[in-house]
Parts: sequence; structure tokens; C-alpha cells
Amino acid sequence: MDAGQGLSTSEVQSIREALAAGRKPRVVFTAAAGQIAGQVGQVIELTDPEVSDEFVVVRFGRDELPFSPADLAVAPKGVTRRVVEPKPEPEAPAVAAPEFVLDTPRVPAQRLEEPKVEQTEKPPARRAVKAVKPKGPAGLTVTLAYADGEWTVAAQQGSKALAKPYVVKPAEALKMVALVDVPGVQEAVEQILGTERAEAEQQADKLRAELAEIEARLAELREAR
Repeated sequence: MDAGQGLSTSEVQSIREALAAGRKPRVVFTAAAGQIAGQVGQVIELTDPEVSDEFVVVRFGRDELPFSPADLAVAPKGVTRRVVEPKPEPEAPAVAAPEFVLDTPRVPAQRLEEPKVEQTEKPPARRAVKAVKPKGPAGLTVTLAYADGEWTVAAQQGSKALAKPYVVKPAEALKMVALVDVPGVQEAVEQILGTERAEAEQQADKLRAELAEIEARLAELREAR
């Protein structure tokens, strides 16, 4: 199983579609994930990649933690969690007991050589587990927009819409823009409001003129009775 490659853009999109369909795709941790490389988990959520590079939330065991696409790869079908069997400890060679003989000439005791125990290969040092950043709140976006003569405000947190675009008064829009200290923004809003004000005054003058004509016509009809 090749767990060295991270998730590609197309694979992330496939996972997003699978989550939307109610499935929880299985992934395997790559070497970039540290000590848990080779383990298998399930993707349960994709957060906003613009807020954090670690936007793929994976459940493995009892944990649910975010990872970056480089830490993960698509798990092949039939893959289960890999269990590493412990290696048996090498047995030490037995040391023969000294022999005792009665009624034999005393022989200088020979120094017993210590049994040589071959040094086994040291296991590789455990790689430190990659520190997992705590999952923070998703970003909040508030949008003030102008189109077709109306000002609207919308709010969104991550991929969730908190408030759909709703209409606000021009005066409220001007107050919101006054809070943004960016050169040119407030001037642009005031120019839009000035244009709308001029058009409204022209329309009001036209309606007044039409109303005056209608009242004059009505007066003539009353005199004709």
C-alpha cells in the first residue's frame, strides 16, 4: 500500500461529494502524519481550506482531528487497520554448571568466560507524533452589496450561511461603510447614494407635474357640472 502521496485536488473534491451523499470515505495516514502513518481513518467533515491548511477532519479510534491533504491518502478497498506484531525477545544462551568430582587431584580453577551475547539490532527510534492543532472556529464573513438599486447584507460562517441577503436602508448601509477606514470606499457609497437621490428627485418632480395636471383637469370637470 503506497501511503507516501497526499490527497490530490480531485480526490479532495471526490471526498467532498461523498460527504454530501452521506458517506464517510476511508483514508490512510501518510508518512507526513508521523507515528500514525499507515493507520486508517474515516473523513467526517471538510472545513474551510482558506481558514486553515488542516481542513480534513478524520475520525480514527475515539479521536476526531483535522489534518492537511498531505497527511492523507485514499485507502484502497479492503484495507483494515494495520497491527504490528511484537518481535520475540532473543533467548540468552544457557551457562553450564561447574562440575564437582570427589577424590580427584585438585586442578587450578579455570576462569569461566562470560557468555557472549550478540547485540541485537536496536529498534528504530520512535518518530514523534505530529502535534495536532486544536480546531478553531470557522471564519465569519459579512457582505454588504449594492445591486439593482438595493443594498443587501449577508453573513456566512465557513460554508454555513448564517443570514441570507436581506435589504437594508441606504442610511444603514452608509453607517456600515463609515466603520471601514478604507480610502475611496465611503466616497463610492456616497456617490451611489447621490445618484439615487437625484433620480428620486427627478421622479418626484415628474409625479408632482402629473398630479398638478390631473388636479387641473379635475377642477375643469367640476366647473362643467
